[in-house]
Amino acid sequence: MSKVLPHISQFGDNAILIQFEKIISEKVLDEVLFYKNLIQQLYIKQKVEVINTYNSILINYFVTIEDVYSDLKAVKEVFQQNNNTKNIDSRVFEIPVCYDLDFGIDLELISKEKNLEISEIISLHTKPEYRVYFMGFLPGFLYLGGLDKKLQISRKSQPRMKIEKGAVGIGQNQTGIYPKVSPGGWQIIGNCPVDFFDKNSEIPTQISAGDYIKFKSVEKEEYEQIKEQVKNGNFQLKKQERNG
Repeated sequence: MSKVLPHISQFGDNAILIQFEKIISEKVLDEVLFYKNLIQQLYIKQKVEVINTYNSILINYFVTIEDVYSDLKAVKEVFQQNNNTKNIDSRVFEIPVCYDLDFGIDLELISKEKNLEISEIISLHTKPEYRVYFMGFLPGFLYLGGLDKKLQISRKSQPRMKIEKGAVGIGQNQTGIYPKVSPGGWQIIGNCPVDFFDKNSEIPTQISAGDYIKFKSVEKEEYEQIKEQVKNGNFQLKKQERNG
């Protein structure tokens, strides 16, 4: 039985869009990332940006596509010639979070609405290894999968005009970290003292799609110590390899 190819089409004058099965799953993500890597190799001599979402890949050209039919054919051949996807090697990053009420400004609201003790909320939030599906919205903003259903809660009906940098929030079935000060409607449960995006670095962010993160609860004193280390450039995220 032949493998069903994703839908590949021109997307405006400057892009090619590849759409996989329209579900959010780690299996689909592994496929997306496997082919994303092959496509990046295909375009290694051309100026393009290859980005992914939960279930799609966008090849974004910096100029108008000269011969779209030729390029579409080349992309389709990548899929026809590589039927056996491989598991993606990834890393697990330990992310410190302080869940003190000074930072977790919506913890009491969530506790009341979900009928959970605050200690239970912290325990449920720090238990999983969350898969990084892609990055977007803001530079360094991680879209994560794996939030416990007990913690899933609607976004605020009236978003806040200012969410602090490092704020850790929950919005419906997602959790994430605001990498900079911005407006936002997620329920805020803590703060992370780590920088996730450095525009002056050769590699602006250490974490990539396909990696995992695990939140670690820290007290306020340790949070302040880490924040000072980050400021002085002396902090390194803990990580370990996670094969397959």
